Amino acid sequence: MVKNKTQIQRLIFIDRMIRAGMTSGRLANCKTIAAAYEVSYKSIMRDIDYLKNQCDAPISYDPKRHGFYFSEENYQLPAINISESDLFAIYIARKAMEQHKNTPIYRKLVSVFSKIEESLPERISISPAWIDNRISVFSGFQTDINPLIWDTVAEALQHFRRLLITYRKTGSKKSSEREVDPYHAVSFQGEWYLIGFCHLRQEIRVFAVSRIAQATKQNISFTIPDDFTFESFTDSHFGIFRGEQHHDVKINFSAKHAPYVLEREWHQNQTIKKHKDGSLVLSFATNHLFEVKRWILSWGSGVEVIAPEELRSSIHREIQKALQAYD
Repeated sequence: MVKNKTQIQRLIFIDRMIRAGMTSGRLANCKTIAAAYEVSYKSIMRDIDYLKNQCDAPISYDPKRHGFYFSEENYQLPAINISESDLFAIYIARKAMEQHKNTPIYRKLVSVFSKIEESLPERISISPAWIDNRISVFSGFQTDINPLIWDTVAEALQHFRRLLITYRKTGSKKSSEREVDPYHAVSFQGEWYLIGFCHLRQEIRVFAVSRIAQATKQNISFTIPDDFTFESFTDSHFGIFRGEQHHDVKINFSAKHAPYVLEREWHQNQTIKKHKDGSLVLSFATNHLFEVKRWILSWGSGVEVIAPEELRSSIHREIQKALQAYD
């Protein structure tokens, strides 16, 4: 039988052997443990010393019965042994998860982090107070998601089961029933989206989970097509929405915006051409212009759409309508 020779696995095995010996009355020792785990006698000796000195394990040796036992019956081997810097990273991750605080997933993640912290040895500790006071994570506006709907969607995703949902599209007052095979879930700008095959439209669609009024997991299984991957589905997207047309977008940013544009990757297939005056042109291909339009308007002045003409005209109309409100 092939054994996992990593230390954490050996420590768990040693813990089980000692407890089994205490139950049966035939205490385990270095020789019996080494033979059972197929490692050297000295490896087990080092592990026992590590448990006693680093994990504060109350391991005692009974010379009459030639074996080890726990002097404190309630002792539990810490599930994780990590450094202070690792624990610091856990606290930071927990802070980062606050961006999902209006979703059911946040409640579960906080519970998981708490269990991790509780499983650590007392000697490894770090006060979270200074993290709360001096480190913050700002997130975008969040949508509210019904916990029951979230759990139903998650179960359907996990078990490849079709969903029957009642869904309301953006800007629509009426809801419709859809049968959806859930392929993938993604968080984007404060909203969780479900990507799946819509049997009503007979194509892959994107659904905002917050707009699902009802969800029922059906006893109908499905298989995700071999040619579907999230990466290929979002390859030419700008944002989360999907369209069927191809658009070659070119946007000129003035010198005052250029440094901010250069700090990030806005599209995975983007190209940037810098000009001597400090301005630049950002180019990329996309199959949907809706989110591109919203993004461009967020920059204000100093941004000009070069192509396509459809986007340029749409931006012009939107600006004219906005100006009318200030006349």
